[in-house]
Amino acid sequence: MVGGSDQVDAQVSPVVLDGGDRRCVVLLIELRKLIATLPPGALVHLIATDPAAPLDLPAWCHLTGHGYLGPVPGDRPTYAVEVAADAKPTDARRPWRPSV
Repeated sequence: MVGGSDQVDAQVSPVVLDGGDRRCVVLLIELRKLIATLPPGALVHLIATDPAAPLDLPAWCHLTGHGYLGPVPGDRPTYAVEVAADAKPTDARRPWRPSV
């Protein structure tokens, strides 16, 4: 398929964002940038050791409309997010705030 194969691949294989030990504030900025490059339905696996991630990530998804799919089994703390087609935009420097 010409033109559509990248979208199908993004939906089948998760895009991994390794946040390492970065704080959630930085992780949300990076996640926001990454999601802006992905098609609706794409799956993102965010690896995050910040203890606030299990709270902040679902809250951010609720704010934006992206789908929070929960923890992913494995050796490192990883969380799944599905990119929404109709997500609400957020401020680039403060992605926990809706854009005005």
